[in-house]
Amino acid sequence: MKICGLTTADMLDVALDHGAAFVGAVFFTKSPRDISPEDARPLFERARGRAKIVAVTVDADDDLLSRIGAHLRPDFVQLHGRETVARAADVRRLTGAGIIKVLPVSVPADLDGVADWEAYADHLMFDAKPPEGSDLPGGVGARFDWALMQGRSYRHDWFLAGGLNPDNAAQAAAISGAPLLDVSSGVESSPGVKDPARIAAFLKAVA
Repeated sequence: MKICGLTTADMLDVALDHGAAFVGAVFFTKSPRDISPEDARPLFERARGRAKIVAVTVDADDDLLSRIGAHLRPDFVQLHGRETVARAADVRRLTGAGIIKVLPVSVPADLDGVADWEAYADHLMFDAKPPEGSDLPGGVGARFDWALMQGRSYRHDWFLAGGLNPDNAAQAAAISGAPLLDVSSGVESSPGVKDPARIAAFLKAVA
């Protein structure tokens, strides 16, 4: 499981203590979970060796990526924008990290054409398309039909994201067959504010 959008030490510790395999920092100014690479460094050092550290970016420029690589030293960079495979190669070079590519899903046709990314990314993440007009590519609590993922297999373990919370996580995993789950807003009490009880309940639900 991945707990994303962490910004405080106490919430990060809750995620780690309850068995999160991945923990994420968001580097996107429009997000209520935005953090700077400089502030993320001391926070996420406490996770090193206990969980994989993920830097979430949205069409980040070279300067931001270089700062992420230098300060955070993430295990993975999560690409949540319109990045191409060629751009992902730049991301690897600038950060020294693996790649998680987010693919927005609404209808079955959205799952066509993932071959290029499957051949390149270390993990794929299938997330709900955000509502029309949203400034955010994810983290808004939207979900898609999990049954669209049934019977699908990929080269590497893949993430299901979008609209997950402690009450539906187990059902989502069972319906979709997802080996990995990602949550952010579903374990918050308000946008950007993580709830320790919800983090613990989410991780317990799919343990």
